[in-house]
Amino acid sequence: VIHAPDSHNPLVIVSSNELSTFKGDSQAVGLETVAIKPFTKHSIKLKKDDMIYIYSDGYQDQFGGPKGKKFKYKPFKELLLSAHQQPMNKQHQLLNDTLTTWQGNLEQIDDVCVIGIQL
Repeated sequence: VIHAPDSHNPLVIVSSNELSTFKGDSQAVGLETVAIKPFTKHSIKLKKDDMIYIYSDGYQDQFGGPKGKKFKYKPFKELLLSAHQQPMNKQHQLLNDTLTTWQGNLEQIDDVCVIGIQL
């Protein structure tokens, strides 16, 4: 069972060039004291070379580009899909370079956390 660092962001798995998302429960982790609900468990069959990604919202929420808009989720997921077959160090470099180019001279507005696990 894997929980994303931000329960509002899905777990992303790229397998056989297909991207799948698994939505987390919309509740705080460890902060709730009254109405504690169990988290939903997902069973996922994984294969060698599958990629698992969890992330904060900082990458998608970063302002930049020609119009100073947010990067957004669809381009972020497309970036993960296009990068998933690369070695981990190349994926890291691609994510860094893409965000730096997108951000341009604008200030970073949030933390950026992307964790990729290759099986």
